[in-house]
Amino acid sequence: MSSAASLSAERVLILDFGSQVTQLIARRVRESGVYCEIHPFGMSDERIREYDPKAIILSGSPASVTEANGPRAPQAVFDLKVPVLGICYGQQTMCHQLGGTVSGSDHREFGRAFIEIKEPCALFDGLWEIGSKEQVWMSHGDRVTALPDGFRAVAVSDGAPFAAIADDSRRMYGVQFHPEVVHTPHGAQLLANFVHRVAGIEGDWTMAAFKQQAIEKIRAQVGTGKVICGLSGGVDSSVAAVLIHEAIGDQLTCIFVDTGLMRAGESEEVVRLFRDHYNIPLVHREASDLFLGKLAGVTDPEQKRKIIGGLFIDVFDEESAKVGGAEFLAQGTLYPDVIESVSFTGGPSVTIKSHHNVGGLPERMKLKLVEPLRELFKDEVRALGRELGLPPAFIGRHPFPGPGLAIRVPGEITPEKLEILRKADTIYLEEIRNAGLYDAIWQAFAVLLPVRTVGVMGDGRTYDHVLALRAVTSTDGMTADWYPFPHDFLARVSNRIVNEVRGVNRVVYDITSKPPGTIEWE
Repeated sequence: MSSAASLSAERVLILDFGSQVTQLIARRVRESGVYCEIHPFGMSDERIREYDPKAIILSGSPASVTEANGPRAPQAVFDLKVPVLGICYGQQTMCHQLGGTVSGSDHREFGRAFIEIKEPCALFDGLWEIGSKEQVWMSHGDRVTALPDGFRAVAVSDGAPFAAIADDSRRMYGVQFHPEVVHTPHGAQLLANFVHRVAGIEGDWTMAAFKQQAIEKIRAQVGTGKVICGLSGGVDSSVAAVLIHEAIGDQLTCIFVDTGLMRAGESEEVVRLFRDHYNIPLVHREASDLFLGKLAGVTDPEQKRKIIGGLFIDVFDEESAKVGGAEFLAQGTLYPDVIESVSFTGGPSVTIKSHHNVGGLPERMKLKLVEPLRELFKDEVRALGRELGLPPAFIGRHPFPGPGLAIRVPGEITPEKLEILRKADTIYLEEIRNAGLYDAIWQAFAVLLPVRTVGVMGDGRTYDHVLALRAVTSTDGMTADWYPFPHDFLARVSNRIVNEVRGVNRVVYDITSKPPGTIEWE
């Protein structure tokens, strides 16, 4: 079983039926101070009992309850006599399995909708009153048309006569809308009502508690052994390294491979922070000439990634051998990387997403893994970083890709191009910070295009590079929208880059969302 037992005695189980927003349910529950985990809907009755949840939430799904092979909740969900909340498909399958009726509807609801509160309900306590109309987010074609015995309708909408239902005696509730998304303005409070008021869970899920439990777990796992950590300079590996060092001190050695593909000043910042500030044993391998030499003449983005990944493993392996005696490899693996993906037609998929920050190392090096962040979402990792005392500016940094600037220089990579990109990117981020916009943006960066255009500077003709600026907003990186900078901001950035960065004579702004585009260009 998972390590949930050591994390919190009062935990919620979320059964995933394949919804794209199931992870948001977990994030909302945790934000209310309650530990939870996501497991596939096919989880066995025995494992559910072993998990010992204090409440269960059934997620949405792209499937239909009316189909014969539609996914169903395990019987233990209803036999354990713990509170149950069904969301969208979760409400429908709960009603279907308990004797109600679900039918396809000509009146489908997608996007913003309004429900009318008809009766009091524990989910609405201190939140919504009888007769009020409340905005929610719907996404359904089917709907419940007859309730099981014991249930009552507590809210309705134009497309759902049972938009919210309650069986108070069995503490079973269902909502046709999605409270986990931000488009349901009071959804987080509704979920908090379920876990606190209905399930009676006090909520002891705090970063301070997690930090102490994680330190104890690391000490128990590692004992007197040596640990090596591949330090990328990103938030995840950095938080993992500081946490492990707090647990076992100098039994940890961090290895930072400087590929020459970092942003301006980042390598120095990593060395200064970990070696000088935290006094963590750090091996700094300067390997930029090696990496750039292997990348010379390569233009295919996948080939770039393979060269960088393979070379990184070789260099890391070489440096770890010099350290000697290591039994464990530490990584900043996060919870979204280890959640089982679910096929709503065939149960849990045969693969589990596996993500290694230092890709391929466990297989090559035969080391036991230490992954202290594997129960955390990204925002929780940042909160843990603050708990550990990492500088706020470091913790709040935008995501940075593993291959670094290599995928922000489409075409051949040269030291000259990297230098141009670093200078332009520094100006761009500096202006974003000066405008107070950095924390409002998920990710912002510059891309040096393999295109040259004619320009005029000082009455002379130029033929220089085009630089593209990219900035997006997102909650998880799965989807993203471009950030609507004011025109005067873009004009100021463009003017500075063209005037201060030799080699660029034209600046463009990327206004493509994801999908259809990706956040990065390669």
